[in-house]
Amino acid sequence: MQSNTLWIPIAVLIVGFIAAVSIGSIAWYNSKRPPGWEDKERPDYVPQVNAEDDNN
Repeated sequence: MQSNTLWIPIAVLIVGFIAAVSIGSIAWYNSKRPPGWEDKERPDYVPQVNAEDDNN
């Protein structure tokens, strides 16, 4: 019985890690570019988030 319930916390950790990496990647691509990355293009699959639109 214990081995059947062991996969639940492991699955939660894996899903949480994938979510954190995804959200962090979107935030990184939408932030200022680090030195040397100023001319790089944003990938098409990363949504553009504008903080200026939220200040209304």
